[in-house]
Amino acid sequence: MRHDKAVILIDLARRMAASAEGMTLDDVANDLDVGRRTAERLRDAVGLLFPTMEEMSDPPNKRWRIRGGLSAFEQAPTTAELAELSNASRRLRTDGEPARAAQLESLERKIKSAVRSTTLNRLAPDLEALVRAETIAVQAGPRPTADEAMLAEIRSAVLAGSALAFVYSRPGAEARRRAVAPCGLMFGRANYLVAADLTSQRIQTFRLDRMSAVEALGQPASPPEDFDLAAFASQSFGIYQDAVEDVVLQIAPEGAAEARAWRWHPTQTIEDRPDGSVIVRFSASGMRELAWHLFSWSGQARILAPERLKTVMAAELEAARRALT
Repeated sequence: MRHDKAVILIDLARRMAASAEGMTLDDVANDLDVGRRTAERLRDAVGLLFPTMEEMSDPPNKRWRIRGGLSAFEQAPTTAELAELSNASRRLRTDGEPARAAQLESLERKIKSAVRSTTLNRLAPDLEALVRAETIAVQAGPRPTADEAMLAEIRSAVLAGSALAFVYSRPGAEARRRAVAPCGLMFGRANYLVAADLTSQRIQTFRLDRMSAVEALGQPASPPEDFDLAAFASQSFGIYQDAVEDVVLQIAPEGAAEARAWRWHPTQTIEDRPDGSVIVRFSASGMRELAWHLFSWSGQARILAPERLKTVMAAELEAARRALT
């Protein structure tokens, strides 16, 4: 068997061992980007190599998983994987997220403790060299914060389907106690709780650094059945959620190459123009955050739509002008 096929089989075995519910043939085909017949052959080959693979009925499908996990031999991490894990925890600490960094550091220790000493001794020199050769570029911006106890309480409420209560403080407004059905967390330039109002079921966002006295109430409270956190987050250009609008930008020829490589939004399309410029289209909310971003294009981005984005941009430019006088 060719080396690359062996790598694919080990990868599939790891996926089957990591899946509690098992994998269907469609899962195998989609995850490995192969056809269904190839997926069947790979499943059969994994079954020969790993006799603990079991078949489960899940009408109208069948699922396969490897019970009991894999041995340390098949699961030994690579130097690059350990380096990326170390980098991820360092990035969180640099960004002011010690609670989340501690979780990754704990995972790193558990992984290393499960690796045979001979393997770990072999990996250690290269791992140390990689960690020293890579660093995190610190960028200006807000430092999101969330203490470990708050995250644990929110996650506990999400898992239990319980209402969550907290005191919420906003600049210029009186602090209020809120009770909501937690939907999940969004991490970014600032960290947010996404939650549904207990009465109206309206989805709202709350900055974690403005929350205090957080506690799970113990009463059942679930988000709307059709709510999808990933879809909700992708509606906005940034974090702030308001009306979704169709955005059309024209990027000048000198910025076209960067614009093509830029991830503007999950719904984006990019069209090349005869003059060398590009037209970027996407649908999103958060026009103010988009206006802030457009400042970084140094006049290379022209707003074609919507009109509200032009208005917001003009207001931000005027505010910046006033700050200079």
